[in-house]
Amino acid sequence: MKVRRRARIAALQALFEVDMAHHVPEVTLRERLQASSLPAAGANFCRELLFGTLEKQKTLDAIIQRIAPEWPIEQMAPIDRNILRLAAYELLFRHDTPPKVAINEAIELAKMFGSDSSSRFVNGVLGTLLSNRQRLLAKSSEVSGPVEQDCCSKGASFSSSGG
Repeated sequence: MKVRRRARIAALQALFEVDMAHHVPEVTLRERLQASSLPAAGANFCRELLFGTLEKQKTLDAIIQRIAPEWPIEQMAPIDRNILRLAAYELLFRHDTPPKVAINEAIELAKMFGSDSSSRFVNGVLGTLLSNRQRLLAKSSEVSGPVEQDCCSKGASFSSSGG
């Protein structure tokens, strides 16, 4: 399995644990990285995905909610919710992953970890997000301030008390 997929899996597992058990992200990440034995580049990618997604979670949730209003974010299956957050973060705030790759990777994560219908749901939501991402980013910036800046490329850090 390729390094970036393994990094996405570790990031997803950490997001899920933080979301469901409210564990400290730094500790959760350290445990995930120990279990995955990723090389340095993969560990860095995983770290950027996890902390970037957590930092942008409110914006991501608002965007996902706009795309799938019939599925309140808190009522979505937790694994689907976290796959969508992770992929939406990659699509909207990371510029080193082609959009189709981010969507395909999310679909694969949904097949691995979700229910029988997860991959179709994830594909539908992310396809809509990709088609409307500029408009969605503009709407979310009206509500929450500028969101185009990538936290991880600017050296920002995530505080576990922040969300």
